[in-house]
Amino acid sequence: MRKLSRELKTLIGQKVQVSGWVNSRRDHGGLIFIDLRDHEGIIQLVITPDTTEAFHTAETLRDEFVISAEGTVRERAPDLKNPNIDTGDIEVVVEILSIINKSEPLPVNTHDEGDMSGEDLRLKYRYLDLRRPSMQKMLRRRAEYYHIMREYMDRNGFIEITTPILANSSPEGARDFLVPSRIHAGKFYALPQAPQQFKQLLMVGGVPRYYQIAPCFRDEDPRADRLYGDFYQLDMEMSFVDDGEAVRTIMEPLIKKLVTEFAGKELVSETVPRIPYREAMDKYGTDKPDLRYGLELIDLTEALKDCEFKVFQTPCIKAICVPGGGKFTRKQIDEFTELARKHGAGGLAYILYENGGVRSPIAKFLKDEELQKIQKLTGAKDGDAVFFGAGLRQEVNKVLGVMRIAFADALGLKDSRQVALCWIIDFPLYEQDEATGKIDFCHNPFSMPKGGLQALKETEDKLEIVADQYDMVMNGLESCSGAVRNYSPEIMYKAFEIVGYGKDEVKKRFGGMLNAFKFGAPPHAGCAFGLDRMLMELLDADSIRDVVAFPKNGSGVDLMMDSPSSVDDSQLEELNIELIEE
Repeated sequence: MRKLSRELKTLIGQKVQVSGWVNSRRDHGGLIFIDLRDHEGIIQLVITPDTTEAFHTAETLRDEFVISAEGTVRERAPDLKNPNIDTGDIEVVVEILSIINKSEPLPVNTHDEGDMSGEDLRLKYRYLDLRRPSMQKMLRRRAEYYHIMREYMDRNGFIEITTPILANSSPEGARDFLVPSRIHAGKFYALPQAPQQFKQLLMVGGVPRYYQIAPCFRDEDPRADRLYGDFYQLDMEMSFVDDGEAVRTIMEPLIKKLVTEFAGKELVSETVPRIPYREAMDKYGTDKPDLRYGLELIDLTEALKDCEFKVFQTPCIKAICVPGGGKFTRKQIDEFTELARKHGAGGLAYILYENGGVRSPIAKFLKDEELQKIQKLTGAKDGDAVFFGAGLRQEVNKVLGVMRIAFADALGLKDSRQVALCWIIDFPLYEQDEATGKIDFCHNPFSMPKGGLQALKETEDKLEIVADQYDMVMNGLESCSGAVRNYSPEIMYKAFEIVGYGKDEVKKRFGGMLNAFKFGAPPHAGCAFGLDRMLMELLDADSIRDVVAFPKNGSGVDLMMDSPSSVDDSQLEELNIELIEE
């Protein structure tokens, strides 16, 4: 019977059959050594000239040949043991050696050691890249990750239900992937950006708690922390829930378990803070704050309201005190300034504190009492630096939010052994496009506004309306988004009316849901966790593409399958589609 490499340690003196890939071959004249690799590890094979046929076969082997060997397991001599591998104490003395399949010279490295092949080449030959031990480990870890989730959800009364892949187009913040219908000419399916409507319909259908590890599809521009095209999320929904805290409370232990037991990391805090959106923006300059470090934004607007320095004569003045920032070099400060300009700032004013005094190009424009106020409010000490943002509050928050991350990176404040979780709650229901002035949904269009229909009708400034909506943030990455759902047709019509959709358009787009809500829809709420992004953080992967078996590259191209690709004219004709040449 074929044995795996990990099983052999208990079989000393016994005959075994092993098979796998040739990891390396070493010819020592009278002996040939083969490191045989399977998905469990490596075992050393020894072939002697006494086994003429096996020895002759061994002489022809090259890396990545698939072979099978029969022989006897023996313990290695004490001075020949290899402590670097699990099977380093044993070897198999081969009697019969067979070549199952040969391999051409490899275009990419299948070892974790040595120079790594470039990412595009690795993705083109992903089936070879997956042979690397680290990639094999990732695939097993991903399966374990899913198992923990399914076990937890099953134990807490959630029912795993799959929802359709061919669905209808819906406005969820990104472009849909459209699928033309051959049978219904001129009409299109859409691949779901999320199972949003279907899971809400399950609640109407009497399902108490639903979940699935759901494939989602969004035609968004590629980003470093997001896969292009398709990705997976842990999707869940609960009925008879009208408060987001119920969802947060039941899902939080699962994420903590993944952090501590699965990833073996330390939680910065056992208590996961709930931070209102506006507070997060004011304090951290982002709705995805990394709480492994401080560097909070400090409001100096009131303290410097009478300042004569022209740069500070603005609606909002904020600062970040950077402990140890006094050691930043001139080159680093120039790079920080350029980053601030890139994100809309005119520059980056700063003060360095050293030897009981200050060093700064702006100090001469500030009065002594103003310098004292800045130092007192920021808590700056010798060796620290204070960086300023001035302008409109929203712009200042945005720029300093970016700078906060840059300072943390420069000082090495992001401890990869730690995970900081927080919930961002009370998101605005609407946002306004700066260019057009048009109001649109800020996040999920199906969220319940706090205050219900009354809030939609009576709140004069619609941008002040808050949704019962929440995100979980993990080390500065959005790992989850969720909300209490809008399950009332009347409230839904009004919510969409504010962004310019008439009743007929809402019925056309969401008729299935609206019709269902007429028949006794229970209150319900849920969320979805981005599994690929979260796994990347938990496993300390350098790229999100390193935690997926077959990802597309940074340009959204599947180099292995040559996708997207052209199709035959006959296929287009069947779909009643004609291409327009540019």
